[in-house]
Amino acid sequence: MATTSAGLLLHRTAAGGRQVLLAHMGGPLWGRRERAWTVPKGVVEPGEDPHVAAVREFTEELGFAPPGADAPDEPLGQVRQSGGKVVLAWARAADVDLAGLPAGPADPVVSALVTGNTATIAWPPRSGRTLEVPEVDRVAWVPVDQARGLVVAAQEALLDRVLALAAPPA
Repeated sequence: MATTSAGLLLHRTAAGGRQVLLAHMGGPLWGRRERAWTVPKGVVEPGEDPHVAAVREFTEELGFAPPGADAPDEPLGQVRQSGGKVVLAWARAADVDLAGLPAGPADPVVSALVTGNTATIAWPPRSGRTLEVPEVDRVAWVPVDQARGLVVAAQEALLDRVLALAAPPA
């Protein structure tokens, strides 16, 4: 059975147009890979409401709660990633200032380091050794057009759906 994850995609309007808050997957596997950015998301626990899981996972993955809880979240539907994982997502028009976080690498986008959940992985693969890595190592506000080439391919559909929403206030 496919894993189901739920995520919350923050979006805002900035000088260059619509931007989304993306998370970069942590660990050595994703360090140099293309399309290593994602909607902040995580596994829906058995019996858990997926929207509740999306908000919980945002907080756990990024280490801070999503702002704008008083605004309604817009359902973006679901996508199926190439490995079979189903991702349910919601959009929230909200802004978060990343200036208070330590600066991350500037390539391909200016990002901020975050401290959230960690995972234990076998590294190097099949070596018998383990390594504890962050599930997400940084976040960034990314213009939607640029985000298309950064996110896991199936999640591009979520970006299209965010653009179809009414523009949030600047």
